[in-house]
Amino acid sequence: MYGKREEIDEIDKSILNILMQDANTSYVDIAKEIHVSPGTVHVRMKRLMKLGIVKKAFLNVDYAKLGYDICAFLGVYLEKSSMYSSVVDALYKIPEVVNAHYTTGNYSIFAKIICRDTEHLRRVLYEKIQNIEGIQRTETFISLEESIYRTIAIADEED
Repeated sequence: MYGKREEIDEIDKSILNILMQDANTSYVDIAKEIHVSPGTVHVRMKRLMKLGIVKKAFLNVDYAKLGYDICAFLGVYLEKSSMYSSVVDALYKIPEVVNAHYTTGNYSIFAKIICRDTEHLRRVLYEKIQNIEGIQRTETFISLEESIYRTIAIADEED
């Protein structure tokens, strides 16, 4: 998950910052903004992907507008920490689980779940998640509002 830090230069940082603000920005427009050729942007992006710095692009969808009104966070207590990998593999197979983190503190895993309504959430919790071998118990927190969603700007260490 966290590995050695790759060295990138100012051009790479500029490309990343532009695309993190709007992943739809064309390589031509990025090139114009940072005064390089579109080919340079393309080559840099291929390199950033090969290094694993850029993993994939995705859409930031407003799920509520599609009928998914519940966003919940789930604190997962494991029976044994050695069961982490198998539990994460099982969680990955549940489409409503949109991300999961291995954490310190009270929970071994902290996950985000998107559901249509409270009945859907109940089914996901009791019929899917609670049946995963290795999960001792869970705590659920329903989000009332997402107040901040952003990326961070890639800056120099002295910034």
